[in-house]
Amino acid sequence: MPARLESGNPASTAAPARRPVQVSFEFFPPNDEAMERTLWASIERLAPLTPRFVSVTYGADGSTRDRTHRVVTRVLRETSLTGSPHLTCIGASRGEIQQIARRYWDEGIRHIVALRGDPLAGTGRYVPRPDGYAYASDLVHGLKGVADFEISVAAYPETHPEARSPADDLDNLRRKLDAGAKRAITQFFFDTDRYLRFRDRCVAAGINAVIVPGILPITRFPQMLRFAERCGASVPEWLIERFDGLDDDPETRKMIAASVAIEQVARLRREGVDEFHFYTLNRAELTYAICHALGLRAR
Repeated sequence: MPARLESGNPASTAAPARRPVQVSFEFFPPNDEAMERTLWASIERLAPLTPRFVSVTYGADGSTRDRTHRVVTRVLRETSLTGSPHLTCIGASRGEIQQIARRYWDEGIRHIVALRGDPLAGTGRYVPRPDGYAYASDLVHGLKGVADFEISVAAYPETHPEARSPADDLDNLRRKLDAGAKRAITQFFFDTDRYLRFRDRCVAAGINAVIVPGILPITRFPQMLRFAERCGASVPEWLIERFDGLDDDPETRKMIAASVAIEQVARLRREGVDEFHFYTLNRAELTYAICHALGLRAR
């Protein structure tokens, strides 16, 4: 946050200068032709907003590895955007992940989102693979050993569901950053105060990396509830009430969704946040509207 001027200082009436807003967008690899058309239409719609990077997700068990690679390399080949693949600890040995990373570097990819990954469906709790990277901090260290990638990692304003405590979760974030990650992108949240308290805790703990808020525009409310339950994100009662009774009214749902997200980013902007990461779900409309409200314009 911008530093406060001392009271009584004649300059204290001047508003502190704010840095320009920067954004990044997350997409997932499509699994059919219709979804592929939607994905690329969304990328083309959002590209003129000049995001810092666009990331492409990776299936929990590595099942989308080839599709993730195809999307990222096409972004690199056919657009002026920076493509950033996700990589996880799950579904591959250390050697396989290093091979993937070398291939990415040779193809010109310089940014990676490094994640532990979710447990495989039906397996319950996460168990590290004996020949793999155990945790995201290990993965970051391994990737930095392959090449000097710019690496983003995950952070959890409401604490990772598997963490023993908020302090333990913060220590894990520190390990990832100490291993070489440049920034942390948060899980989505709707209680903005929780993000702000988390940011304050990071500062108090000596974590100086940028903690980028992850914003989820609500395209489908039931889907969002499933996502929130899976990742431990709380859904405030006021948000449930706003969408109540709109199951058969998609146009009003879109307006409410835009209003909610614009209120959220405006509050964050007032609190000094100047970088945002959008979980687009491969849809451009809401994300574009929110970015417009933030002052971004197509170039």
